Amino acid sequence: MKKNHQSKVIIWALRLSTYFIVMVVGYLLFDIIVKGLPTISWSFIFDLPRHSGAEGGILPAIVGTIYLVLGSMIFALPLGMASAIYLSEYAFQGRFNRYVRLAIITLAGVPSVVFGLFGLGLFVLFFGFGASILSGSLTLAFMILPTIIVSSEEALQAVPKGLREGSLALGATMWQTVYKNVLPYALPGMFTGSILGIGRAAGETAPILLTVAAFFLPRLPNSIFDQVMALPYHLYVLATQHPDAQKVLPMQYGTALVLIVIVVFFNLTAIILRNHFRKKIQW
Repeated sequence: MKKNHQSKVIIWALRLSTYFIVMVVGYLLFDIIVKGLPTISWSFIFDLPRHSGAEGGILPAIVGTIYLVLGSMIFALPLGMASAIYLSEYAFQGRFNRYVRLAIITLAGVPSVVFGLFGLGLFVLFFGFGASILSGSLTLAFMILPTIIVSSEEALQAVPKGLREGSLALGATMWQTVYKNVLPYALPGMFTGSILGIGRAAGETAPILLTVAAFFLPRLPNSIFDQVMALPYHLYVLATQHPDAQKVLPMQYGTALVLIVIVVFFNLTAIILRNHFRKKIQW
């Protein structure tokens, strides 16, 4: 009876914690939607900014954010999934491999400003890419890479070993086994890691502040070596740098709402792809 009582207390404590988190997140979303919707208009979405971004639209910031997210995923997804496949299927499972995994997990918890300084030193200065879309995308890619590797490797290890052993016993090569028997079952879980990475890449300010973001740039980029405005940095500037924060408060909420919509759009796309691969699986 005592153990039963303790179990119920723990369950209720966990349930209340979950409800509290959902309520806080729900309140924040509700506040942003209610105060941001009146700002949303055709001109706000598609016009160029004026007066140092305090007036006009946010089109360059929207385009810049989309470019950075797509660029980071182009670099991070193939590299992260390939690294996970190597660590899970090909690498010798010894002490060195455990150290590599520990390093990857540690990198996943490193503050984003550290990745920003890394991108500034390596891509902006050493490679000479300058403050550009390329530098920002590469920096964001390295920032979300550990998350993608860890989640992808866990998805690969969740595939039963019998599928590998049966394929190899029938004479298939290791790559044929991985490609035909392992990846189809692991891809849904691997896309889960990409969903987490998309959200982090779209919302970070510190890495793009040091590698790509411009304070005010009333034009669209022409190449990957151009600077861009970005929604997270634009929101940060409006909230902290503008002399009359109350005047631009509606624009702050509108920018935050657009950023949330973009993140949700990319996440939904990844979820649709994940479900598409999951439906093909027939155990």
